[in-house]
Amino acid sequence: MALREIRTFDDEVLRKVCKPVAKVDDHVRQILDDMAETMYHAPNGGGLAANQVGILRRLIVVDMGEGLYKLVNPEIVESSGEVVGLEGCLSFPGVWGKVKRPARVVVKALDENGSPVTLDVTGDMAKCLCHETDHLNGIVFTSKIIEYVDMDEEE
Repeated sequence: MALREIRTFDDEVLRKVCKPVAKVDDHVRQILDDMAETMYHAPNGGGLAANQVGILRRLIVVDMGEGLYKLVNPEIVESSGEVVGLEGCLSFPGVWGKVKRPARVVVKALDENGSPVTLDVTGDMAKCLCHETDHLNGIVFTSKIIEYVDMDEEE
C-alpha cells in the first residue's frame, strides 16, 4: 500500500466526472487499498473518492466508525428525508460548512471483489456516501454549503 497525494482546492481533477470501472481486478484493489491508507493517514478522514487522489474512476472508500467500505461504481438509487449537517473535506482543509443532504440513502455498488452490495444507511454514513458520490460526479461540497462555519469559534 502507498499513501497518495490528496488533491486540494482549485485542482481541476476535483471537478471532473469519474468514469465507471469496467472490471474489478488487482489494480483496482490496489488503488482502493492505497485510498484507504491515505484516508486513515489524513486528519478527520471519513471518506475519500478516487478523483481526490487524481484517479478519474468511480471508486470510494468510507469508514464512519463502523468498518471500512471499499465501493466500486457506487450509485445512490434511493433517498429520503432531509437533514442539515456540518461537513468538511480532505480536499478543502480548514473549510467547514453546513450542507443539506438526504437523511437516508440506498447505495448500490460492487465491493472490492466485484460482488454486488447494497447499503441502506442513515446519519453520518448517509451524509458521507452522498459527499463521496458527489465527488465522483465532479461536485465539491463547497458548492453546496448553505452556511460556512468557523471551527475556531465552535470550540
